[in-house]
Amino acid sequence: MTADIVETTGTADIARWAPGDHILWRYRANASDLIHICRPVTVVEDTPELLAVWLAPGTVCVKPQLTDGTSVHHEPLPTRYTKPRTTARSQWFGTGVLKLARPGEPWSVWLFWDQGWQFRNWYVNLEEPLVRWDRGVDSEDHFLDIAVYADRGWEWKDEDEFAQAQRAGLMGPEQAERVRTAGRAAAATIESWGAPFRDGWENWRPDPAWSVPALPADWGRTDKKHTSAHSRS
Repeated sequence: MTADIVETTGTADIARWAPGDHILWRYRANASDLIHICRPVTVVEDTPELLAVWLAPGTVCVKPQLTDGTSVHHEPLPTRYTKPRTTARSQWFGTGVLKLARPGEPWSVWLFWDQGWQFRNWYVNLEEPLVRWDRGVDSEDHFLDIAVYADRGWEWKDEDEFAQAQRAGLMGPEQAERVRTAGRAAAATIESWGAPFRDGWENWRPDPAWSVPALPADWGRTDKKHTSAHSRS
């Protein structure tokens, strides 16, 4: 399947991916145009209302790490966002993640399971609305998150990182307030048990015939104008 290069928040009438297509789910580094997180995923559903993708166990991904090799989350919080960084390849361990995003919404919802497909929780990842291009979607993480549980209880996550990112200059007061506003809107959706929480995605299972997507050599490209082919497997 082929399509012309398009960059949009997802609200335009553009070519859709088919179930089973392999795309990239990427994040820019904060206050930068460079990509520092890249996860090859398989499309579950792509409609004007929802993009759903599957991050399979064992997928080779790209993640940020400090230039001395330290994992970002092992670095003490006061210096976590000030020490020099690079990127590293790693495998996605665990049972896989289903990611759901609605066009224009400043968050995505991730579903996690334990072994044996025992549902663990939803996770609301506050972020820039996804920008679509012909080989995937790009965003920027906003640090603050919400964990949502099967009993419909929820709690804020990573508030310490959200505060530290502001102290480190990665997020100004106006942007931080927009993120908080988005978080409150997400919380209202949780409280009313709106989509996608009410939609039964916790009972979804991946097609066993799907292969694990490969990480392309040009995973970090920012000039996407000459790329026009979707991959289908």
